Amino acid sequence: MKRFAPLLFLTVTIAVILSPFAFAAATAAKPAGDRSPGAPVATAISTVTGIAISPLLGTAAFGAYQWLTADGAEGRASLPWYAQMKFWLPALLVVGAVAVKDAFGAAVPTGMKKPLDVLETVENKLSGLVAAGAVIPFAVGAMAKVLADGGTAAVQPLTNASGVAMIQFGAMDVSWLINLLTVPFGIAVFVVVWLASHTINVLILLSPWGAIDGALKAARTGLLGLVTAAAVTDPRWGAAFSVLVIIVAYFIAGWSFRLTVFGTIFCWEFITRRCRRFTPAPNGNLMFAGSNFTDVPVRTYGRLERRDDGSFEFVYKPWLVLKVRRAPVPVEQSSFAVGEGLFLSELIAGDGRTLFVLPPRYRGHEPELVGIYELGGGVRDVGLRRAWSALREMIGGRAARPPLPEPTAA
Repeated sequence: MKRFAPLLFLTVTIAVILSPFAFAAATAAKPAGDRSPGAPVATAISTVTGIAISPLLGTAAFGAYQWLTADGAEGRASLPWYAQMKFWLPALLVVGAVAVKDAFGAAVPTGMKKPLDVLETVENKLSGLVAAGAVIPFAVGAMAKVLADGGTAAVQPLTNASGVAMIQFGAMDVSWLINLLTVPFGIAVFVVVWLASHTINVLILLSPWGAIDGALKAARTGLLGLVTAAAVTDPRWGAAFSVLVIIVAYFIAGWSFRLTVFGTIFCWEFITRRCRRFTPAPNGNLMFAGSNFTDVPVRTYGRLERRDDGSFEFVYKPWLVLKVRRAPVPVEQSSFAVGEGLFLSELIAGDGRTLFVLPPRYRGHEPELVGIYELGGGVRDVGLRRAWSALREMIGGRAARPPLPEPTAA
């Protein structure tokens, strides 16, 4: 099944790319759609959710749909920038190229594919920022305009019935208030859903197998396709499905935020090669909590501090800004070791359990950490690096291992 996952992702992506053209053709043959006040609200919710799931693909598909359904050349000229062909066509081509890369990524070695995954993660962040700052206000603004017009229509009978005394009330412009309420809400919904969707890119950074990458992306693209199909079939069904996605994204927002922070730091330090100009601190080095450190949420970003008595504690701030918390590390100093991986290193217990994950800046500095924290386990190979060392030993070679620091005199 895994070998078919990249092909499935490619198929689903092509289907989503072609869907705006099919939906535009279907819409042209239909009479005017739902004119009820709830229709623009439902459409806006589905649009925001769909773009948040995959910003570049969602924005390009949304722009292509608007361009195809616009009324002639004059209508297309008045469309926003993301609905112009000079944007959405190259964007769809980029999405298609990424789909092809992932479809054949299973045959590419991990060391060659990982830089491409880093670039794609950066693209997802940048397109998310652009969508949150430009596209989402456009989408929500259309809904706000309809609501404002509806609000004016709603007070019109009062002005007719009450005479001159109600003219000033009926002439009030409430559009600014509706925009003030709806646009921030739309951006907040976008951020929550985007955080949950962006974790797929981060999970791909952690995954060494291209088949898993394709399966994750196929699931995300399929979810976008379901939201789009439901919204086109009936805006109310699209909104209901989108609300379900929003609720799930809200409840996993903390996990998504921590994974997003991890991916951001990984990409930045991988691209800038920070490990070459970095020196570990004498104490309180920054790292992420591992899955086996049960006292704090996994991948919480904080500092590992060594007390005077030789014990360790992890100091962190929830959401990076809340009150400082401290968690003692239930591992003896003598049983700690540094696990050196191919892309990421770890702090592990004597039985091999991962307690902390080190950012890429620590690559090549593992022996220094052993000396700083006086770890009795030294440096060990973990992950793919361990598998490579075992293979070298099997064929008669010597496993690559950095030298341990010289012991200091008492």
